[in-house]
Amino acid sequence: MSDADKQLRVLTLNCWGLKYVAKHRTQRIAAIATALGAADYDIVALQELWVFADYEHVRASVARRLPYSKFFYSGALGAGLVIFSRFPILAATVHPYSLNGTPIDVLDGDWFVGKAAASVLVAHPILGQVQIFNTHLFAKGGDEGPDHHKAHRLVNAWEFAKLVRQAAEVGRYVIAAGDFNSVPTAPPMNIIREHASVRDAWVDSHSSPASTFNDRLPTPEEAIHTFGVTADSPLNYYSAGKRLEPNARKFQGKRLDYVFYRQPSSPPASDRTPLINCVDTKVVFTEPVPGCNFSYSDHFGLEATFEISLPGADVTNPNETYVPAPAEPRSPSFVLTSVSNPNPVPPPTLSPDLITSTLQSLTARYRFAQSQARLHLSVFVVCLVLLLVIIVSSAFLPRSWINPVYMILTIFLSWLSTTMLYIGFVYGRWELNALTNIIEELEIYRNSLEGRRSGELRRTSS
Repeated sequence: MSDADKQLRVLTLNCWGLKYVAKHRTQRIAAIATALGAADYDIVALQELWVFADYEHVRASVARRLPYSKFFYSGALGAGLVIFSRFPILAATVHPYSLNGTPIDVLDGDWFVGKAAASVLVAHPILGQVQIFNTHLFAKGGDEGPDHHKAHRLVNAWEFAKLVRQAAEVGRYVIAAGDFNSVPTAPPMNIIREHASVRDAWVDSHSSPASTFNDRLPTPEEAIHTFGVTADSPLNYYSAGKRLEPNARKFQGKRLDYVFYRQPSSPPASDRTPLINCVDTKVVFTEPVPGCNFSYSDHFGLEATFEISLPGADVTNPNETYVPAPAEPRSPSFVLTSVSNPNPVPPPTLSPDLITSTLQSLTARYRFAQSQARLHLSVFVVCLVLLLVIIVSSAFLPRSWINPVYMILTIFLSWLSTTMLYIGFVYGRWELNALTNIIEELEIYRNSLEGRRSGELRRTSS
């Protein structure tokens, strides 16, 4: 254990590495691998690195500094999520989100890649167990689309927030990074911040930019340095000239990539538990690939630097600190009750307005999913009727040349009817059941909050 361990550097980057679709993929991934190999990050979280050979290329480049890594599998095409670590990996897991778009939406492809929350548990020499999350939330709909498009991302956010909260409650430090496909003020980000009680590394290391530009439009460079823009920037080769939503035009792009962090819950944390604080963040990979005119990706990266400290103690000395989830088993003589705990911190709660707006979006999606399922099943019934008509009429065909036409129609209608049955019934029920689960979870959560507040009011009045 050394003073170098008192600092932690984290990078998140969406690599846009979809095979056959992403432009200049081979050259860009090679450039990303070279840049990461020359850097001194402790943790690297990459998204959209779907091709295993690309992962192997990056792994070989960073192996000297980051010898531990995990490539995560999910869905039909893989999660696209990778984590590299300087610290030994104790465990790894991936949680595919219950809703990730629809199988009929082939062009967007979210359902096929299986968007997920991936995580590794690493052994840090000072902090003990640190759970590193890497995620990529559902993309379609943006922040200004209809409610039924936002619903799947809200489901992702709720499930992600629960995972982060659970990790902290067992005494682990948490660092959560990725492409969240939401601007900072969007409901999914509010759910994650409030329910998981995480801190936003960018916000903690930058002053409020509210009146920085006196109502003038910032330059693309100013937007990157002030607002942390990582996507849809005019400076990015792949998004230059792209038609933007009003919010993206106002800020010369969007901040979609984040690094969140939090301490262990208290208890089990004590007043002698080391603290992690973000001291610096910056947007990186903003320049073109060396020797080329295109960018490293359609996103910029986000780098965060953390310091580990504890006033009045040497955090490198385990005798002066208390780590609630050590990487190594505690001595049998250790007695938990001998560790002083601060007053318990009330668990964070979602605001009633946020719960209500989330339930409204999920309910709108439920109704939309019901109507879509009925539509697909109606098409299935029509296809069956047409197939029956073709079968009966084929006995009365006046000419043999029409046989191939009937055969092609039969094949097409058979395929369409099978697809509509699958989409309308199998996936339709899947989506409705998943939405019902989340809606009921949130309703139970809201009722428990209301009951808790009523009890507090009664105690106060008495």
